[in-house]
Amino acid sequence: MTKKNKILVIVAHPDDETIGCGGVLAQHSKNRDDIFCMSLTNGIGARFEKNYNKKELLIRKKASFNAQKILGFKWLKEFCHDFPDNSLDSLPIIKIIKVIEEAKKIVKPDIIYTHNLSDLNIDHRIVGEAVLVAFRPQPKEVWKEIRLFEVPSTSDYFDNVFSKKFNPNLFVNIKQTWKKKLSALKAYSKEMRKYPHSRSLKGIKILAQYRGVQNGLEFAEAFDVIKKIIR
Repeated sequence: MTKKNKILVIVAHPDDETIGCGGVLAQHSKNRDDIFCMSLTNGIGARFEKNYNKKELLIRKKASFNAQKILGFKWLKEFCHDFPDNSLDSLPIIKIIKVIEEAKKIVKPDIIYTHNLSDLNIDHRIVGEAVLVAFRPQPKEVWKEIRLFEVPSTSDYFDNVFSKKFNPNLFVNIKQTWKKKLSALKAYSKEMRKYPHSRSLKGIKILAQYRGVQNGLEFAEAFDVIKKIIR
């Protein structure tokens, strides 16, 4: 029997996990891997000048739990924080790193998924950087691989501003799990935009098809594997 993997997905906002790697998470679930997700913000605070509407927060939470059921992962509630949305740069990065390190100790993941570092969204970049620090190679570590994903409307808007461009080197066939990803995206309907926005349902489907045809596939998700260790 193939050994089950432990998967840890670390995102800035609930919905990033579905947009960035929902198809692959559904595959991990199908393979009976243990999948855990943590979000560092609630994803809505930046929309309001002062206090955000509790109803809006409940809608986002309900959407995240629906996505959890559809894709087969589990939110690590004790590590899902309400750090300031779209303002993670206002915090000392060590504070974010320590939260991630605590989750790492509990989960002991084999594979880690997080944001790529060329993303336009500041929260995404900071979470990606914090993950790399938290998972810096050390003796007695158990993790094997770190995979960075893309988020349409932020990863594709870099316009050569950043020195590093998202350059995927792993493409995973998600033909069998595309419908589950689509269902999870629909759970986050309030976060979806109208086509031709790249974060529309149609736009995300086009990206999956594009990543697919780059590799002779119908649908794919793309990742930048920045570290792989065979222990």
